[in-house]
Amino acid sequence: MLPYAAYLRVYEPLTAFPEQERAIWAAYADSRDRPRRATALEAEHGESIRRLLAKPPHPAPAQESPNAYLRRVEDRLYVCPWQSRLRSWLAFSDFRGGTPVKLMDSFVPQAIAEQTADDFDRFKRQGGSAALRTHIRTTTWNVPPAWFVPFDGNERWLVLGKAANGQDTTTTTGRNLIYVTSMAQARRRSARALQVIRKHVGEVATGLEVEDVARWLEEFHPHSLVELDYGGLVHLMDDEALQADQSVAELSAALTGLDTGQEELAFAMYQRVILRWKSMQHLESAN
Repeated sequence: MLPYAAYLRVYEPLTAFPEQERAIWAAYADSRDRPRRATALEAEHGESIRRLLAKPPHPAPAQESPNAYLRRVEDRLYVCPWQSRLRSWLAFSDFRGGTPVKLMDSFVPQAIAEQTADDFDRFKRQGGSAALRTHIRTTTWNVPPAWFVPFDGNERWLVLGKAANGQDTTTTTGRNLIYVTSMAQARRRSARALQVIRKHVGEVATGLEVEDVARWLEEFHPHSLVELDYGGLVHLMDDEALQADQSVAELSAALTGLDTGQEELAFAMYQRVILRWKSMQHLESAN
């Protein structure tokens, strides 16, 4: 079973990468051995599980992943590197920072935790802040409202497979819910949302989250693609729930209502999104 996680990804055009990386990704796209989209999430999750269940556990891979998610639009190739090592380092740093020292040994032996932190510090010193840019953001058990902002309801791509308790995986031909848009549209919608929120609500948590997403999008090539993938969350939702999930359209309607003085509409649409995902988060404590 895949983890109950969703993903916000940026695919940059092949031409956005340095020449050496460009050649590597071009060869990778032509390879018959690379993980295909139909099994990529499962392969990525499998790598993590094997590392964490090892004795002793390995919080981060010894080397960066050579894999990537790929998209083709006409004759243009877009690449979203997995960056498994970097993402593992960042996740481990957050986990370590939020876990009492006395409990850390229950998860990772102190020597390994310190070595992992040292490896990450060395990487940061060598690469600087630019080396910390990740093409993939991950969230578990829910989708933050700010992640819906870059998209339009018409960009929704839904495929229904087995029921929520079935064994089907999230694939391009199986059960899935995905939004894809251009970077230009994603930036424009994020900027508009920020303007509306600041004008009518002020500096609130949701606005700060939208600003964080907007700043992240600015780090990439302007001709990139942006993707929201419900990933493993589709296994928590039956067909009816997936069909009814119009979170992107509802949040857009909430922003429009807020900007046009339709406060009751704005509140109702925003509440629908918030309550839907709060009920999803409650499943974590019930699991």
